[in-house]
Amino acid sequence: MIEILLWIAVVALVLVGTAGVMFPVLPGTPFVFLGLLLAAYIEHFSKVGWPTLTILGVLTLIATGVDFFASVMGAKRVGASPKAIWGAAIGAFVGIFFGIPGLILGPFVGAVVGEYAARQNLLQAGKVGVGTWVGLLIGVAMKIALIFTMLGVFLTAYFI
Repeated sequence: MIEILLWIAVVALVLVGTAGVMFPVLPGTPFVFLGLLLAAYIEHFSKVGWPTLTILGVLTLIATGVDFFASVMGAKRVGASPKAIWGAAIGAFVGIFFGIPGLILGPFVGAVVGEYAARQNLLQAGKVGVGTWVGLLIGVAMKIALIFTMLGVFLTAYFI
């Protein structure tokens, strides 16, 4: 009975983690990692060992880094000034504390304010803000790809 409950917890962690990537209120990728680690534990690490878990841990760290750098790279891509890039990074960090609206608006507002402070050009500041949002969308796509990669690595180790 305990094992069934643990497997239910595995599924819940992976599903909540996957949803957390698309709705970044929760640390999505770390939840997926914890679910896969729990699955390995249930099997006493006999099917999925530490080499596989190390790979999954590295993929988790990469996905976590994507959160912070995606909006910055989106801003940089549209010719943002250094102040706009700093603004996007600060906005992304501050936005974490304000839930979904903060995560969406924080990098945008930070980039726009930073760019406007640097160049006094509202049109360019708007372009930088949109570039930041595009970066965020690309970041979400990258994290989803990393989660599917993590699941593929896990399942390969589990069944082979």
